[in-house]
Order: sequence, then C-alpha cells, then structure tokens
Amino acid sequence: MLLTKLHLAQYGAVLWASTAARVAVGGAVTLAFALLGRAVRGVSFSGAIAGGVICLILLCTAGPGAFLVLFSLFAVTWIATRLGRSRKQILGTAERREGRTAAQVFANLSVAAVCGLVYATHANPVWLLGLVAAMAEVATDTVASECGQAFSQEARLITTFERVSAGTDGGISIAGTVFGVGAGLVIGLVGVACGLVPMWLLWAPVVAGVMGMLADSVLGAWLERRRWLNNEQVNLAGTAIAAAIGVVSVRMFA
Repeated sequence: MLLTKLHLAQYGAVLWASTAARVAVGGAVTLAFALLGRAVRGVSFSGAIAGGVICLILLCTAGPGAFLVLFSLFAVTWIATRLGRSRKQILGTAERREGRTAAQVFANLSVAAVCGLVYATHANPVWLLGLVAAMAEVATDTVASECGQAFSQEARLITTFERVSAGTDGGISIAGTVFGVGAGLVIGLVGVACGLVPMWLLWAPVVAGVMGMLADSVLGAWLERRRWLNNEQVNLAGTAIAAAIGVVSVRMFA
C-alpha cells in the first residue's frame, strides 16, 4: 500500500472499503475479531464492541494491512498478560479475568483509528506510519509492563530511579523494557510486511513506540500516582505522542 519511496504530498481522499463487497468483508472480519477477543477473554463484552468499532475503522480506511497490525498487537499483548499471571495476582496487578474494557480499548487504539481516518481523507502515507507507531507504543508499553511484573522483583521509578515494586505507576525494569522493545519491533515488522511502512523506515515506528512508552511512564510517575490522570488518559497520551513522533520523524528524515 505504501510506495517504495515515501511521498509526502497529499493526493485526495482514498478508502479501502470502496465497494459493497469490501464493506461486507470488513463487517465479517470485524465480527469474527470481536468474537475471538471475547472468547479468549482478551476483552470484556464492552471491550469487544469497542474493539470491533476500531477494527472496522482500520479495515475500511487503511485496509487489511492495518487489520493484520491490529491482530498482531492483540496476539502479542494477550500472550504478555498471561505470562506470570499467578505472580501478578499476588501483586494485585493482574488484568481482570473478563479482559480489557471499552475505555481501555479506546484509550489504546483510538489514536490509530484517527490516523486511519486522516489517511482515508488525504491519502498521505505518513499517517499510515503514525497508525503503526501508535500501535507499536501500545505493544511496547503493555508488554514492558506485563513482562516487568512477570520477570522482575522490583522496578525503578523513571523520574527519580528509586526502587519501587513491580507494577508501580511510572516504574520501569530492564527485563520489561527489553521485552517491550521486542514487541514494538514485531509490530513494526508486521507494518513493513503489510506495506504500511517501507523497510528503510522500520526504525521510525519502533523508536516512536519506545518514546511513547517512556512518556507514558513519566506521566504515570508524575500525574497518575497523584491521581491527576487515570490510566486510560495516560495510555491515550502515550499513543498520541508516539503517533506524533512517527509522523514528525518521517517529515524530518524522508
């Protein structure tokens, strides 16, 4: 979908779901994805509906490639949340058994959906990279948090580097960060394989994802711990920062 050499000019509106057949395919895939997410308890009932809405938007605007990135994100984060679950339950940080709620889904994925809508309106490929960067941030942040809790006894507060319990807002660990960067790289590679990101720009969504994750941790340490922001607001800010970094980096280096 993305040209080998990234063009920054706008070309007018474009929509993948431009025929009745494609709309039908998008609807069927969306329904199947929502049912799968609910069946494996990755999302609650409200989360399944929210995930279906995001899935449909991404499919209809950016096409099958965007769905495959979304599916990869779901798979990677679902696996990460199951790692060391008994330990996370002891810590009191385990994900709810019924899965992520609609609020959590929208907080993590609405920025990617907005990037898809902007791309459909302007056909500017930089927004595809913003879309992938936003989802790379979700993968990086979620996997870093889940694996940090599963494999690390303690973390360091990103703002002061003081020792804190794993799972503390704003806490980071070496193990969690390494796994998180790996997850962001997976999302970036899927974006490349699907034609949303050219290979020579693979670094952009990965770096943007890591930067968004670090920004998320800083906001968690400064604002979430003081209850000035909640987790959903911090997650939304992290994905927005990652998407912005992805788009700006293309305009600076393309």
